[in-house]
Amino acid sequence: MTTSPTADWLRLDQQICFSLNAASRAFGGVYRVVLKDLGLTYPQYLVMLVLWEQGDLPVKKLGEHLRLDSGTLSPLLKRLEAAGLVRRERSARDERSVEVRLTEEGTALRERALQVPRRIAEATGFDVDEIRELRARLDQLTAALDSAALEEAPGA
Repeated sequence: MTTSPTADWLRLDQQICFSLNAASRAFGGVYRVVLKDLGLTYPQYLVMLVLWEQGDLPVKKLGEHLRLDSGTLSPLLKRLEAAGLVRRERSARDERSVEVRLTEEGTALRERALQVPRRIAEATGFDVDEIRELRARLDQLTAALDSAALEEAPGA
């Protein structure tokens, strides 16, 4: 019995989404171990990365950087605030906006976090050029999928 070439497209091992999801879950496991010493979860680490890079930001802008909605971001910020790493304050310029600021402890944590990218790179077994290439390809994939989603959106 032979199968048609299109039938192979429905095999689990042929699904790019499954490969990306499996890689994401594997990364999550490695990050869980690496970030344990910092007392951060992976999503909290991403918030800290943006704040270390950008400085104080409105919650809305922080969410845009992370591609997270406020319903997902708010609990993360609440836990980071309880840990003493960030402060949330109403903007003096716009009462509707909440600014997120690093505390001294949050700023100091950056030094300890410097080892995280190296440990993650070691876990991948990829060299720096391979990591850059993979990131570039994933960025291209994300842009293509964002574009396709916009084209499919109602009213687009």
